[in-house]
Amino acid sequence: MAGYIELFNLGKTYDTPKGPAAIVKQFNLNMPQGEVVALLGHSGCGKSTVLTMCAGLNPITEGGIVVANREIRGPGPDRGVVFQSPCLMPWLTAQQNVKLGVDRVYSHASKKDKEQIVSYYLALVGLGDAMHRRASELSVGMQQRVGIARAFALSPKMLLLDEPFGMLDSLTRMELQEILLCLLEKDQKTALMVTHDVDEALFCADRVVMMTNGPAATVGKVIQIPFARPRVRSEVMEHPRYYDLRREMIEFLESQEHKKTAIAA
Repeated sequence: MAGYIELFNLGKTYDTPKGPAAIVKQFNLNMPQGEVVALLGHSGCGKSTVLTMCAGLNPITEGGIVVANREIRGPGPDRGVVFQSPCLMPWLTAQQNVKLGVDRVYSHASKKDKEQIVSYYLALVGLGDAMHRRASELSVGMQQRVGIARAFALSPKMLLLDEPFGMLDSLTRMELQEILLCLLEKDQKTALMVTHDVDEALFCADRVVMMTNGPAATVGKVIQIPFARPRVRSEVMEHPRYYDLRREMIEFLESQEHKKTAIAA
């Protein structure tokens, strides 16, 4: 069945001195509009490879990716990306960093309209009073808020999140997870999130795609998350299935680790 986002038979192979090395192979995933999917797996299993192919930043070797009925051929404003590192221009203000993308995507809009878009999304991430501060003056958590505002301000059809909270302390991480979910629900964005955190996947995602270890990593298991939206963290953690789902994910990761150890032996 076709989805709003389709990844079909997706594969990535690199040439090495020892011959072709398949990093990802036969990766298939369909996502309806508004769904949040978390990619979970061990480090080096190909999660970020899948995400960068979706972003158009990494050429596809096999298969393809369709976003809203259009097969992608490279980067584009229909996909917003939030990386682990905010990747801001440190000499520009928060407002100016967000406005860089807005100016390109909304090239025919008036200056006032562009400024309103920028201000709106910075306010939503809690930076309404800090938008005129230089990025270099902001904390890492505040910089990541700018990165999230920048991605949403472009009004993408798909949001791609590459461990966006990996560099943050636990309290800031939880706060930004909740801000992200509010924005996703408000705009009904379709999102693919790479994470290594089981609890983050459980709280943020509608489905969790467990990836096998490489080489030739692929979809190993798909877990449906039953928690209603909007989500309240305390209610999620008190849900009768929370710890069963958490155990299921950890057991899958452990099984992959055992396979890796057996192959190495």
